[in-house]
Amino acid sequence: MVGPVRPQIVLFGSSIVQLSYSHGGWGAILSDLYSRKADILVRGYGGWNSRCALQVLQQVFPKDAAVQPSLVIVYFGGNDSLRPHPNGQNAHVPLPEYVENMRKIAIHLKSLSEKTRVIFLSAPPVNEAQILDRYGHSNRTNELCHKYSEACIELCHELDVKVVDLWTALQQREDWMTACFLDGIHLSSEGSKIVVKEILKVVKEAEWKPSLHWRSMASEFWECLPFIPAAHDSNGNGNKNLPVDEPVGSWQTQWL
Repeated sequence: MVGPVRPQIVLFGSSIVQLSYSHGGWGAILSDLYSRKADILVRGYGGWNSRCALQVLQQVFPKDAAVQPSLVIVYFGGNDSLRPHPNGQNAHVPLPEYVENMRKIAIHLKSLSEKTRVIFLSAPPVNEAQILDRYGHSNRTNELCHKYSEACIELCHELDVKVVDLWTALQQREDWMTACFLDGIHLSSEGSKIVVKEILKVVKEAEWKPSLHWRSMASEFWECLPFIPAAHDSNGNGNKNLPVDEPVGSWQTQWL
């Protein structure tokens, strides 16, 4: 293990998480924003459902770990919401079981430490026509995605867990069906930008102490520069009363 120990932000979920560093994905964007501030750890497993997640929950998040994550972002639901196959050989999980699985995941994560924060991502919509065109068949419907999304959101309200409503967030774009997906299921760079925007909104508005928003966290070893750039206000004027921190890249300003 390399040091010093930074806060850990863990992304835990199915293929939406596993692919979050591909195609301008939301995991890659978060990693860029939190560079020198926190370590983004990806625990993404394509094809998994909440039942699979429960099987490894203790291994991925052991309670006796020397360092516990500061934030865990969880996504399961898209595969759970598949229409059940007649022979039972797919990832479908009945809605009541899905809710109980997610409840157990939330309770376990919240028990890791007093400082471990949790955000759930609800199931996003899909482009049913794009899936059919690409794969020739589909066992995913927006009707089922919506039911599982609503159930996740309701559970989070019950447990006082922060939640990002991806079902609603993606559909705020008029062209969401063509802009937000690579294949009707997995997120394009535009879809990932929406995910990042919504996650950062939750983190910024949360009354967590300390704050886990990327602009509120100190950059590691910033004081070791051979020179310290002057802090500037929004007009570019030097201001000795502003905290000195790593400058924001032009590509990062959209996330302020």
